[in-house]
Amino acid sequence: MKNLIALLLLLFLSFGVAASEGIELQKANIDLSNNASLQRGAKHFVTYCLGCHSIKHIRYLRIALDTDVDQKKMLKDIAPEGASIYDQLHSAMNKHDSEKWFGTQPPDLSLIARSRGADWLYSYLKSYYIDPKSPRGVNNLIFMDTAMPNPLWQLQGEQYAEPRKNFWGDENINLVLKQPGTLSEGEFDIFVSDLVNFLVYVGEPVQLERQRIGKYVIFYILMFLVVAYLLKKEYWKNIH
Repeated sequence: MKNLIALLLLLFLSFGVAASEGIELQKANIDLSNNASLQRGAKHFVTYCLGCHSIKHIRYLRIALDTDVDQKKMLKDIAPEGASIYDQLHSAMNKHDSEKWFGTQPPDLSLIARSRGADWLYSYLKSYYIDPKSPRGVNNLIFMDTAMPNPLWQLQGEQYAEPRKNFWGDENINLVLKQPGTLSEGEFDIFVSDLVNFLVYVGEPVQLERQRIGKYVIFYILMFLVVAYLLKKEYWKNIH
């Protein structure tokens, strides 16, 4: 019993240390059934992200069909000028320039939401702050020393990092918005939510369809189990 109590105490203290060192992620408001949000997110991606990042596993036609938007409207309001409805979302930046400017090639974001998670992406895009020590003048609380500059700084404004102490007495960083951007805090939250919502959709365009079909599959399996159980009872009723 003493050993068990000591083990539980050790686990509790270890959890406390981990909690003090970790950073709590903000909750992303994801709704893949909201076509208006997905359309806005696609537009945000093309405007602010496609210059460096690609999404090579989906085409504008698929986005138009899934989000219930007219193909002409997709090309006029969302896709970049000169794009075809059958084009994939390819970045205009070549490998040589990206390595020269950033030291590495920006990754394709087709599966970024599946690898990182929606909450991580949402928190990352909101966690840039001014850092004079960084080569690019900014840093990120979620991904320290990130090579990517803040593409949304004009919208969000300028955040600064201020130290604070948590419940355990450890010092963490608190982000304070000192120079507002062109969007209010609420508007920027919606902007980032729409962008992350789109990236989650891109990671698995058939997610809603999979969930819908999955309900019928589970119902079928349950019904089959009932039939199998009744059949088993019938076969074995005279066997002792």
